[in-house]
Amino acid sequence: MATLSRLNKIALLGLGAVGGGLAYYQMGRSEKQYDVHNSWTTNYTPSVKWDKNWDHREPESIVRPKRSDKPEDENKYNEQIEKAKSKAVRHLFLIRHGQYNTEGLTDRERILTELGRQQADLTGKRLSCLDIQWDLLVRSTMTRAQETASIIAKHLPKDIEVTDCQLIEEGAPIPPEPPVGHWRPEPKDGARIEAAFRRYFYRAPPEQTKDSYTLLVCHANVIRFFVCKALQFPPEGWLRISLNHGSITWISILPSGNVVLRCLSETGHMEPKYITSR
Repeated sequence: MATLSRLNKIALLGLGAVGGGLAYYQMGRSEKQYDVHNSWTTNYTPSVKWDKNWDHREPESIVRPKRSDKPEDENKYNEQIEKAKSKAVRHLFLIRHGQYNTEGLTDRERILTELGRQQADLTGKRLSCLDIQWDLLVRSTMTRAQETASIIAKHLPKDIEVTDCQLIEEGAPIPPEPPVGHWRPEPKDGARIEAAFRRYFYRAPPEQTKDSYTLLVCHANVIRFFVCKALQFPPEGWLRISLNHGSITWISILPSGNVVLRCLSETGHMEPKYITSR
C-alpha cells in the first residue's frame, strides 16, 4: 500500500508539472498579443506611416525631376526644391457654434439659445486675448454658425476678412466606427466635407513668409472629422470625439507638412455652468 501511495504522489506531481507548463505556455501566448514595442530600444516598425505628401505639396512632387546627373542639372533641381519649400505655419482655429434650439424644424428656427449667445461671447473674448493677428474668419452658412461668428467678430479687429462657406455646413462625413443605430447619412455630405478639408488644410505656399491664422466657425461633426483627417487617424473614428459648444480646437500645419493638434474642444475660458455639448 505504501508503494501505491508513493506512485500516486509521483503521478500527481507529474500531472501538476504538465498542467503548470501548459498554463505558462498559454500565458506566454496571450501576453504576446499585448506586447509593447519601444521604438527607441527595438527595431519596431509603425503599422501606419505618416504620409508626408498628404496635401500634395511636398516639394519633390511639385518640381520636375532632374534631367540628368550632371552637376548643373543637380544644382538647378536643388534650387527649385528650395524655392518650392513652405516657410510659414498655417494655424487653423476650429470653433463650434454655441448651444442652439434643437426643436427647430428648419435651419432658420435653429437659432442660438441665450446660453449659446453667452458661450459665443465668452469664446470671442478668449480669442481676443490671444494677441493674434487674425487673417480670415470663415463662417458656415447655417444659422447657428452665422450667429456665433457674428458675436465672436465683435471682439476681433474690424478689418478682418470674413467669408461664408457652404462646404463646412453640418453633416455626417462617413459612417462611424463603431456604428450607431440611428445613422442616416445624406449622400452628398461626405464628398462636401472632404472637399472642405482639401480647401482649408494644406501647408503654407512658398510665397507665404509669415504665419497665418484662420478661424473656421462651424460644427461638431465637421471639426472632429477634420481632426482625424489632419492627424491621419482613422477618419471613421470621428464620432468618438466630443466637442463642447463654443469650444476652440487649434491645429497647426508646419512647413514640413507635419500637423500639430495644440488643443481640442478647449472651453477653459468658461465657467462650468456655461459648458454644454448637446
